[in-house]
Amino acid sequence: MSGGGEPPSPGNGGIRRRHSSHSYIDDEYQSAAVQTGDTVASATMYTMEPPRRSATDPDAAPASQSSALDPTARPSMSRMSTDAAPRVRFSTDIERHPSAQKSRPGTAGASIDEIAQAGRASAASRKRSGTPDLTVDTHARPAGSSSAVGQSTIVSPPALSPLSPRSSGSIALFKRNIHDQTQSPGASIELEERAGSSRHTLVEGDEAGEKDRDTVVAISPAGVDYGSEHVGAPKGKLGKGPIALRNYDTWLQAKEKKTGIVQKARAFGVQARKFLLRIKDIPPSKDGRHIDLDPTRKERRIDERTKQPYTSNWIRSTRYSAWNFFPRQLVAQFSKLANFYFLCVSILQMIPGLSTTGTYTTIVPLMFFVGLSIAKEGYDDLRRYRLDKAENNREAQVLHAYKPTPTSISSDAENSESPSVGPLHWAATKWQHINVGDVIKLERDDAAPADLVLLHTTGENGVAYVETMALDGETNLKSKQTTASLSKAITKQEDVATCNAEFVVEDPSLDLYNFEGRVTVAKKTAPLTVTEIIYRGSILRNTPDVVGMVIYSGEECRIRMNANKNPRIKAPSLQFVVNRIVIVIVIFVLLLAIFNTVAYQIWSERTEEQLWYLSNASVAFFPNLTSFIIMFNTMIPLSLYVSLEIVKLAQMYFLNDIDMYDPVSDTPCEPRTSTINEELGQISYIFSDKTGTLTDNSMKFRKMSIAGTAWLHDADLQETQKKQLLHKKRNKGKKPVRKSVRSARDMITPIEPTTPALEANDIQDIVEPETPGTKWKSSARPGKSQPELLTVDLLRYIQRRPHTLFAKKARVFLLSMALCHTCLPEAREDGTTHFMASSPDELALVQAAQDMGFLLINRDVHTITLKIMPAGTDAEPMFETYEVLDVIEFSSKRKRMSIVVRFPDGRICIFCKGADSIVMQRLKLSTLANKKMVEIERRASKRKSLEAQYAIARKSEQIERKSSVGGRRSMTLAGAARASFTLGRASTSFNRASIGGLGRSSTGGRTPQPMRDEVDQWLRERERDYEIESIEETNAYSPRPSGLSGLNRYSVALSEARSSLQMEEMEGIVDESLVADEAAVIERCFQHINDFATEGLRTLLYGYRFLDEDEYMTWKKGYLDATTSLVDRQRLIEEAGDLIEQELELSGATAIEDKLQQGVPEAIDKLRRAKIKMWMLTGDKRETAINIGHSCRLIKDYSSVTVLDHETGEVEQSIGAAILAINRGTVAHSVIVVDGQTLAQINEVEPLKVLFYDLAILADSVICCRASPSQKAGLVKNIRKRVKKSITLAIGDGANDIAMIQEAHVGIGITGKEGLQAARTSDYSIAQFRFLTKLLLVHGRWNYIRTCKYTVGTFWKEMLFYLTQALFQRSVGYTGTSLYESWSLSMFNTLFTSLPVIFMGIFEKDLAASTLLAVPELYTKGQQNGGFNFKVYLGWMFMASSEAMIVYFCMLGLYGQALFTEDNSIFALGTLTFTSCVILISTKMQLIEMHSKSLLAALSLFLSIGGWFLWNIILSTTYKPTSKIYYVRNTFFASFGRSLGWWLALILILSSAVVFELGVASLRASFFTTEEDVFVALEKDECVKRRFEEAAAGELQAGWEERWDGKNKKKREQEEKVKKVLFIVKPSSGNLRTPRLRRELSTETRRGPGLGKSESQTRVQVSGFQPSSRM
Repeated sequence: MSGGGEPPSPGNGGIRRRHSSHSYIDDEYQSAAVQTGDTVASATMYTMEPPRRSATDPDAAPASQSSALDPTARPSMSRMSTDAAPRVRFSTDIERHPSAQKSRPGTAGASIDEIAQAGRASAASRKRSGTPDLTVDTHARPAGSSSAVGQSTIVSPPALSPLSPRSSGSIALFKRNIHDQTQSPGASIELEERAGSSRHTLVEGDEAGEKDRDTVVAISPAGVDYGSEHVGAPKGKLGKGPIALRNYDTWLQAKEKKTGIVQKARAFGVQARKFLLRIKDIPPSKDGRHIDLDPTRKERRIDERTKQPYTSNWIRSTRYSAWNFFPRQLVAQFSKLANFYFLCVSILQMIPGLSTTGTYTTIVPLMFFVGLSIAKEGYDDLRRYRLDKAENNREAQVLHAYKPTPTSISSDAENSESPSVGPLHWAATKWQHINVGDVIKLERDDAAPADLVLLHTTGENGVAYVETMALDGETNLKSKQTTASLSKAITKQEDVATCNAEFVVEDPSLDLYNFEGRVTVAKKTAPLTVTEIIYRGSILRNTPDVVGMVIYSGEECRIRMNANKNPRIKAPSLQFVVNRIVIVIVIFVLLLAIFNTVAYQIWSERTEEQLWYLSNASVAFFPNLTSFIIMFNTMIPLSLYVSLEIVKLAQMYFLNDIDMYDPVSDTPCEPRTSTINEELGQISYIFSDKTGTLTDNSMKFRKMSIAGTAWLHDADLQETQKKQLLHKKRNKGKKPVRKSVRSARDMITPIEPTTPALEANDIQDIVEPETPGTKWKSSARPGKSQPELLTVDLLRYIQRRPHTLFAKKARVFLLSMALCHTCLPEAREDGTTHFMASSPDELALVQAAQDMGFLLINRDVHTITLKIMPAGTDAEPMFETYEVLDVIEFSSKRKRMSIVVRFPDGRICIFCKGADSIVMQRLKLSTLANKKMVEIERRASKRKSLEAQYAIARKSEQIERKSSVGGRRSMTLAGAARASFTLGRASTSFNRASIGGLGRSSTGGRTPQPMRDEVDQWLRERERDYEIESIEETNAYSPRPSGLSGLNRYSVALSEARSSLQMEEMEGIVDESLVADEAAVIERCFQHINDFATEGLRTLLYGYRFLDEDEYMTWKKGYLDATTSLVDRQRLIEEAGDLIEQELELSGATAIEDKLQQGVPEAIDKLRRAKIKMWMLTGDKRETAINIGHSCRLIKDYSSVTVLDHETGEVEQSIGAAILAINRGTVAHSVIVVDGQTLAQINEVEPLKVLFYDLAILADSVICCRASPSQKAGLVKNIRKRVKKSITLAIGDGANDIAMIQEAHVGIGITGKEGLQAARTSDYSIAQFRFLTKLLLVHGRWNYIRTCKYTVGTFWKEMLFYLTQALFQRSVGYTGTSLYESWSLSMFNTLFTSLPVIFMGIFEKDLAASTLLAVPELYTKGQQNGGFNFKVYLGWMFMASSEAMIVYFCMLGLYGQALFTEDNSIFALGTLTFTSCVILISTKMQLIEMHSKSLLAALSLFLSIGGWFLWNIILSTTYKPTSKIYYVRNTFFASFGRSLGWWLALILILSSAVVFELGVASLRASFFTTEEDVFVALEKDECVKRRFEEAAAGELQAGWEERWDGKNKKKREQEEKVKKVLFIVKPSSGNLRTPRLRRELSTETRRGPGLGKSESQTRVQVSGFQPSSRM
């Protein structure tokens, strides 16, 4: 076939080709037309055109699916109608792939005869349960016969392209271009008749590059059946046998044998979980769900599977229910090991006679703290419940019909045979009260409250358009229409009540892209496909209203079936580290208790028995052991988790950052949980939705190529005069010189000079607008200049020189844009025109044509009326009406659409637009076009190869330098104090850096440079990606020497895009001699297309041809025969279209921008620098996803893109080759692209699944297109489980993202255009993707550092304090006597040491926000668990042990055993030790460890230390004097408190401990320098700090502007106060001689920081002010 089925030539292939043709590969131009006519064919063998697209496409022909409970699938068949006898039935008895023997990709399947012989015996047992019986009877029957004479079986040989594993072929038979091979008088097949249009509905195929194959459909006589054992071994189907990589498969199988016990344990766990959570497996129905259309029915229908009413339409996103909240929360709370430990201790403590510290002192606070945590979780879930309630209380219109009275029934029966009903009423009903079988009316822009089957629509041609963005992320509208039988029975809404229809639909399932069912109207049965179904969450667009019947409700809706019904309780990964530490501490406490108990037994034998006053006082071993356990149990502080909750709540408050506030939607960052704050600083993987998350849900026409000249369309861009603080921006210096590539080593040394560092006196705190430049910048290649002229200049040129060849070609091209589409104009009351389009691409094209003077104002079936402004908007417009002769609709197989129109002057012209690889083959000069395209691709490939070599060389040099400096990370900051600070060479990391000297020679062997220039150079290299243009590509715009003079003028004119041109420049902007050179025009046009594609734009190619009347009438006759054919209608239409779409003249090319949200590419770049891997999971088409990947820089121009496609049948080989290439280091940047269909088949084969995830983990980025919500969640879950110690983040904005948001460690919801479904179930919600940068790199890292320091600081202070208690036991015979007074001991954590660690956990900022944003590489500390691990813990415990010994033995030697000590009682010694610990803890936490010191640190010190001394004063005055152990009363005033030795010992103890602390810190910084050490020092340099602020200006500008506005406001207030004071001075008072008045004025003008120059000016004016009568 010569149509669109031809694959593109090798020269046109590759990923770029798909990028440039994606606009047509998407289903934008899908027709709403329908089939007509009766089809009668007697055939027993047909040839079927293979499917051309993945079965996951919702508009594809395989529009049916199997039951959710049975994964078997069958070949795809199209819709049939049985509106006329003989009756046609559909068979579901065929399985697409064998059950016993699976065929691998690339293996040949069985022949038709073998299949027939093998399958005859077992057909009866293969019907899938839960699926309606759709058997096809293709033989004619005698009139009145009710038995089937023949039965049809569809056999799908290996050549058939595979469908979805869940898809059934029973509904899409005749969408497959069936043509007659043999005739049989005994069989008849009727095609369905569609209502409302004579145009045929085209079937969409798959992406470019698919094979052309024929599929044989055998229709057997009665009694003959074919088996399914050998059916459907398509080449692309992934079987379940050994994979092609046999060594890997063998290794994996051997590995699986060793884990059999683990698998059984997991299976048992799954069963236990189902039992505990009351999850019951619902059996499948026998023949699907039967629902009668009966609006008069009031009682709820019964589900035959459960014998209960169908589930209600109530949906819930809450994590708990009333009955499982407390059990699940108790499990969650006591899974925290510390809580469980304290529960055990409290049980021991409540045993009488064992505790020395009270009975309920542990259990009461434990229950209180656990209760607080449970209440917090309950409140969070209550908020979700309220949001769910708001969703469930939305209203929809439900039809209420009433049965007529018996009298009216009898009278009606006499007058009419049609049934009748009583009055009808559309009642507003809450969504939660909608039931299965209810009839719903949706009006324009209404959302579907449940899954509906379409009954009636008032849309044009009986077509309704719905937006499914919330389900699958696709932006193009889907066309929905009823079956022919229903459209005949229901011509108006009132007919719904009288229509007798029975629907049989499949059981609820997850598949969004396939559906199977049937409808019977007046004893005529027709199949139901996804075309007739509107899923919940879909929004009605461009259609007045529709009527549908509910078939699934509530949690059985498709979108809810894809949701995560039992979301896991999220716990921070740091908690698991803490649990292990707690285990270590528990073991330590037990060992310490055992040691003390054994030591007591030894001491008792040697000493106690010899002391008469201790006779009969011995304690048994177990009670003594228990008492020691209880004494030391608070080494794990009970308040650890409670204080941590306080810390996290404060952290949550600080997330409300002005820099993460979106003024457009008035939406701040809203944290919905505080449990996982620190995980924001540990993210390793980001899984992002595309539509609404990365993109802005809008398409904009951006560029076009006409007659070899490229033009930029910027009419929609606003002139942005964004303000920046001058000290946040600087002169970028000389731009880098473009250079040809020499060698990798030469490329590494930078050629451009570094920008001189800023001097402090160059900084000014004023505001000025940015320098205006080009309005538009490519997001994919921001460094690329935009030399195109503006379309405004194009219009002026046409207006001033209307008779030139270029002007004529430009008008034809603009006319093509205005005519070749399917949009409908709609005039609004304000006089503007609104366009209704099924695709945002078409809408962008029509709006661009309007901007350029070709406005579509009216369109009906036969005419298109344009309002043309040839002389500009100020001149009189012209109205032209074009007769629409034919429209050849777009399909994914054709990848193009055409329209044949008659001009007002009578000429006939065909306009064609489509993918450039397709339209190029239909050009008159197609051979030349192919040749030029090959040359362009060769140049582009060479450039990409050089860029990849550059990237690999830079990466290898980084690795080399890492290994040479001790193998540190991306920024090696090793070295001692003697080394100089240098950041190494152009592409490397920091080399043996220190904080000290700036002018010494570096170890890199280069000439020393100032530190500021080194920092600037290092940052510039990481902010800028490599883009290389060879000389050959630069001269690509010179096709031949004769055109050089014109091209030179052209290049001068195109130096920069401008909004206007002078009259004398008009002559040079277009080279008319070039326009006449067709070869040069073709080369330049395809070069433009290549450039557009690399910039992330979606390209289309336009062609046209004028036809004479005879040629058109000849073609029209054949086309009319094709459209009315009863057999092979679709194939004939495509062939007829292909006949006329030949010998086209090149009109031009367009480029459409799928607008990204602001700052998305920059955010992704910074996240990549932070070693975060980015995955894009979308329900959109593959080409669209790849294109957006380029736009947002997820895919670089030199990336190696591996596309996994089950259609090719080489998935295993592709995966294996990609893994080997990555491991060999020959890939600069790897991206994996997989679609949902391929992913589903990969998941069926366990070895292949493991191999796929091995590749996905190695790759830099992964793009998964056509992914269902459950597949998104599955990918997140697999990465979360397979990549140990990795933290995953999922971000999305729609209901289809809820499952993956709940599955990830951290879920982020975008409060976007798709509503708040994702936001309300997320952990954090933001308004824009770009805010993720500051949320992770700044707040995430801060929260991680804060939480780690709080946790390890808490353990440190407990170890410090209680080790002194353990050391004291040596002095008291290990009897368990406490060194500390009991009340003071109980208040240690609560009153005296809680504030220092809490304040550090709330306010610590180890580095400034600008530094963290400028150097995202610092984020890796959280990913590597560098803040808190066993190594860090042991280091802090070493310090605690050392300082405990310093404190105790200094206390004992300097005071306890000193000769001059006046009071060496236990209380005096304990108070000295206690005081030392309190002051040391506060000092270390607030002054040594905390970087961001402020007045809050002083407040913490004052409250903690001052509170301790106040406590001693209170104890000294109120304690009972009868205490036998601790002599407390008046001792602080009269005893040790008056002793100079006590205070001197305290000072010496603290001095020793602080000197030890500072000494260890200095040694660590010298010999184990960290990145934080270096950047803390760098921040102290004002110029380097300003350089960091410049690099972070994009993320911090809002906060700066807020502070600047506040500063100006304060200044204005001060000026107003001055004027007010001056205004009250009486004119007669003369000069301001009153000293008091002068002092007041001076005070007013001096008050307030930052007034700067204006302050001194005001002061001068005031001091010299002379009041006069003018006041």
